[in-house]
Amino acid sequence: MGDLTIFIIGAVLVAGITFFVTYFWLEQRAESRVKSAQHEADRVIEEAETKRRDIALSAKDDAIRLRGELDRELTQRRVEIERIERRIEKKEETIDEKAQKVEQREQIVRKGEQRLQSQQDSWESDKIRKDQELEEHRQTVLRELEEQRELQMQEVEQSRQHYHAELERVAGLTAADARDQLIADIEADARHMAQRHVHEIEREAKEEADKRARKILATTIQRIASDYVSETTVSVVPLPNDDMKGRIIGREGRNIRALEAATGVDLIVDDTPEAVTVSGFDPVRREVARRALQKLLQDGRIHPARIEEVVAKTQMELDEIMREEGERVAYDANVPGLHPDLVKLLGRLKFRTSYGQNVLGHSLETSLIAANLAAELGADVNVAKTAGLLHDIGKAVDHEVEGPHALIGADIARRLGRSSKIVHAIAAHHNEEEPQTIEAFIVQTADAISGARPGARREMVETYIKRLEALEGVANSFEGVEKSFAIQAGREVRILVHPTAVNDAGATRLAQDVVRKIEETLEYPGQIKVTVIRETRAVDYAR
Repeated sequence: MGDLTIFIIGAVLVAGITFFVTYFWLEQRAESRVKSAQHEADRVIEEAETKRRDIALSAKDDAIRLRGELDRELTQRRVEIERIERRIEKKEETIDEKAQKVEQREQIVRKGEQRLQSQQDSWESDKIRKDQELEEHRQTVLRELEEQRELQMQEVEQSRQHYHAELERVAGLTAADARDQLIADIEADARHMAQRHVHEIEREAKEEADKRARKILATTIQRIASDYVSETTVSVVPLPNDDMKGRIIGREGRNIRALEAATGVDLIVDDTPEAVTVSGFDPVRREVARRALQKLLQDGRIHPARIEEVVAKTQMELDEIMREEGERVAYDANVPGLHPDLVKLLGRLKFRTSYGQNVLGHSLETSLIAANLAAELGADVNVAKTAGLLHDIGKAVDHEVEGPHALIGADIARRLGRSSKIVHAIAAHHNEEEPQTIEAFIVQTADAISGARPGARREMVETYIKRLEALEGVANSFEGVEKSFAIQAGREVRILVHPTAVNDAGATRLAQDVVRKIEETLEYPGQIKVTVIRETRAVDYAR
């Protein structure tokens, strides 16, 4: 127990000694750091003082330098101000001198004005006096001239009466009879000359109008050269194999009946290998049926519910296609601002044909031709091209609305905000209305040109041959005709006449009679040229 106590006491003593030693060591270290920090602070203060003195010296130098520059600038300004003041003084002196001279000149001018006023007063008094004298002299001269003129008129009247009396005695006619006879002779000569000039003017006008019309039409047609592809009103859908016909017909014909009921067309499944014919009077329905049938064949699922779904989807797609086609054609024809319903109806014409010619392409071509003709003739280009584009718009609904397509289209254009000129041109392009404006005639001509281009429209061979035979029959029905030939697809007929039976004047009358009979008896697009040929041949043989 005593050793433990000794040990604890010793440990406490050691700990106390260690504490005091450590305390003194830390105190000395802290004092040394304080001194070091004091030295560092003194050094920083000394450097700051040094920098302050340097900055103060530099500021004093800058102030001295700026003061010197300011003094120099002030000196220069004083010199400049003194120079300007001297110039001002000189100018004031000059102005004073000029003011004195101006004052002197004003005095001289006032004196001159006074002299001029006095001279003007005297001149006016002299002028009044001279005018009075001249007026008195003029009145005297006029009286003398009037007296002389009256004497001369009396002498002329006496001479004229004597001359007329002598003429009446020699001619045996009174003056009134001679005057009437002379007037009658002059009037007859004038009528004869007028008739001859009128005939020449009419002939020249016809020749010039024909040349200009041919030139305008040729220029317009050359500018707008289109390609033609004949189209039909029957669509043929190819099949991958003949087995698909049975799937299209379905059990007891339910599939084909569902497709026909949904599209409104007839499906002809005949002996034609690997093909189904789609027939219908409505081109849009026919196109819907064709596209829907192709989709069903690709999909392979053919049943009534699927058929109705595909047909409805195809109808929506075709409506969008028609809208896009209508906008495209309106853009190509440069006819902006069309009503959306008109654009949609234009798009429907893409699937409509007329004698194998696509009606939408025909409408675009008619619009371009009409615009060029209107530009050449100085007509309203906007009216012509818009009416040309819309002239067959009635064909888009003519299977739904009764009446000629021209009047149907005019009614549609009127209801959808087109102008009266455009409506009239649409209605008159097939003479359902009498054309009243130049734009109506232009649209009618452009329509005929587009339809009469070679290859534009398809005709049956029998119809073509009958038309040529009818032309030749009309020509051969006149006396004196030897032969006739219908050429250029019926657009020209050439007639050979007997030279002994028809003279030159008769050839002209024959051409006019043939033209008149063709217009009365035949129907044809565009125009038909009639050429009468008369020649005399003298034949001999040298032996």
